[in-house]
Amino acid sequence: MPVLESEYKPPFWAKKSFVSTVFSGLARQVKGLEQNRERLELEDGDFIDLDWSYANKPSNRVIIVLHGLEGNAQRPYVTGPAKLFNDNGVDACAVNFRGCSGETNRLFRSYHSGATEDLEAVISHILEKDIYKEVYIKGISLGANMALKYAGERDEVPKELKAIIAVSAPCSLKGSCDELLSLKNKHYAIRFLDHLKKKLKPKLSQFPEKLTTKDFNSIKSLIDFDHIYTSKAHGFLDAYDYYDKASSLQFLPNIKVPSLIINALNDSFLSAACYPVKESKNNPNVYLEMPKYGGHVGFIDKNNIYYNENRALEFVNQL
Repeated sequence: MPVLESEYKPPFWAKKSFVSTVFSGLARQVKGLEQNRERLELEDGDFIDLDWSYANKPSNRVIIVLHGLEGNAQRPYVTGPAKLFNDNGVDACAVNFRGCSGETNRLFRSYHSGATEDLEAVISHILEKDIYKEVYIKGISLGANMALKYAGERDEVPKELKAIIAVSAPCSLKGSCDELLSLKNKHYAIRFLDHLKKKLKPKLSQFPEKLTTKDFNSIKSLIDFDHIYTSKAHGFLDAYDYYDKASSLQFLPNIKVPSLIINALNDSFLSAACYPVKESKNNPNVYLEMPKYGGHVGFIDKNNIYYNENRALEFVNQL
């Protein structure tokens, strides 16, 4: 499909990337959503916690919401779309990736941008309930890359999967990592690394044969983290092998489900390769919208409903 023209116009104070990104991550609040937790036991002995919220009337439609790096199902960028879809007759299943629900996961491995086996387990679990005829996925940041990779890396997806919405999608993980490591994003990179290392630290005592104190102390940057932990824990050779194999960009040509990518042009986390213009033009199922503003998951709009949330609802309703 041709690249879509965006109609997003932020309030004047939210045009700067830093302002919209930080406000949305630290100041936004979403009230009035009741979530009920379900634990999904995985075949490898680990678990994923799912936080459900429901429409006012029984629904045969559900949206799966996937959070970003070091996020969880209570972040406003997750609860915002969950509430909007609930208010419009769609149930919501907000996924907490392994180790992100407030409890350390059981295995040495955890989650990463390309862990589509976990998304597949969630979708299978939901379909086994035999309630939902239509399933949508909304992924944010890391979750956006995962959703797109899931749809494009396999020849078939469940017939119930009708749409994907990917917001602030780092389609090229290497490109996105390079941006995060640049000086302009130093404050973000420090914050992410601090959270990642705090979560990794308990695994020092859980799995001393797999992670030494020396290794842990040598992690000084996000790429160090991916070299020393992410890649080794999840079967990749090193960070670069992980970035190469887990990036969704290479899988976009094979996507057969209507998929909307919303990446702001002023998103400081995204490199040029994260704007898949060619892939969108060559695949009728991939819709690319590149608003001028919005930062990283910062599409501030009226009534505390974000532009990307309204666009997601519009997208699934027009199918």
